[in-house]
Amino acid sequence: MSRLRQVDPPQIEVRSSPLHGLGVFAAQRIRKGMRIIEYLGERVSHAEADRRYEDKDANDAHTFLFIVDARTVIDAGVAGNEARFVNHACEPNCESVIEDRRVFIEAVRTIEPGEELTYDYQIQREADDLPDVDAVFACRCGSARCRGSMLWPPRRPPPGTRTATRSRTPRR
Repeated sequence: MSRLRQVDPPQIEVRSSPLHGLGVFAAQRIRKGMRIIEYLGERVSHAEADRRYEDKDANDAHTFLFIVDARTVIDAGVAGNEARFVNHACEPNCESVIEDRRVFIEAVRTIEPGEELTYDYQIQREADDLPDVDAVFACRCGSARCRGSMLWPPRRPPPGTRTATRSRTPRR
């Protein structure tokens, strides 16, 4: 008598996203703390990653690059998996975790079936960024706390500008 191995249903699926292009969605309930997927792709140097994308339009923020450390970048555009389609959000339900030079996407809260998986890209600002860099890396997450950009750290408002988060109530 042969034994059939039962295959677990997939945890995630890739499909069209209201945030941007394709996204990754929970196909079943994913519990807080669960390691969902490893971010895979070709491992290259920073110089090679820069070379690959040097001719890219400066107004196109779409890449599948993930910085692992000072020496290594994962280019999921080459041999990548579904993790490359996890979109950015300012109030994400996942986070990226680097462990032993590998990158994993883990749930920071319970994610219900049909919910899109997101993590905060926190793309670092550079001294030579274009003046409209925040528009190029605009965030579309729609969260009440959206900072409007995938870049980190958030831009500070000009001096003397009041923001919605600033309280008019005196501190006690």
